[in-house]
Amino acid sequence: MKLSDALKNSFLSGLILITPLVVTVLVLRVLVNWSLIFLNPIVEGTRLTQYTANIEVAAQVLAAVLILLAITTLGYLAQRSIGQHLFGNIGRVVNIIPLVNTIYASVRQVATSLVERKTNYDGVALVEYPREGVYAIGLVTGDAPPSMEAVAEEELYAVFLPHSPNPTAGRLLYLPEDEVHKIDMSVRRGMRLVVTTGMGEESESPLLPELENGEKNDIVDT
Repeated sequence: MKLSDALKNSFLSGLILITPLVVTVLVLRVLVNWSLIFLNPIVEGTRLTQYTANIEVAAQVLAAVLILLAITTLGYLAQRSIGQHLFGNIGRVVNIIPLVNTIYASVRQVATSLVERKTNYDGVALVEYPREGVYAIGLVTGDAPPSMEAVAEEELYAVFLPHSPNPTAGRLLYLPEDEVHKIDMSVRRGMRLVVTTGMGEESESPLLPELENGEKNDIVDT
């Protein structure tokens, strides 16, 4: 092998190794900075530093732990009758506020579909968007209003195309039945694919066992 080819292959191998690590560090840095926006006011407002020997980092970690405990406690109560009654009343109050009720209901429906099998969506479908031959994951939300079907002169389906990795944003399309390709996939599984940008599905590639066993892969030689 030529020296230039060896150097090129070594550089590419090093680049493949380093790039994911650099991206991971950058993403973690962004997440940490974003979380500090919420943690610092809590640390300052509750004066947690006086319980951590004035070590700010320890106070931030303590605040994060307290937030996680609070969320877990709320989740536990939400599964009990008292919590369902309490949070149900909060939900009813939110639902009577214009605009807020729409945002709240949409976000809650998307969040619920990530963890629960039962959902208000009718199913998962593939839609050719933004052009023919390119398929996007869509959630069938129901039928179109009669006034829309009267204009289209055919039956229409309402399909929500969630953005990845933020499924709370997206596009609402009204499409004829022959353009909505329903697939045998649960809503929860489809939403996880959207959130994880397609990485939520375990690989079933026959190449995976070969890579794990350290055997030679034909792709490397191409």
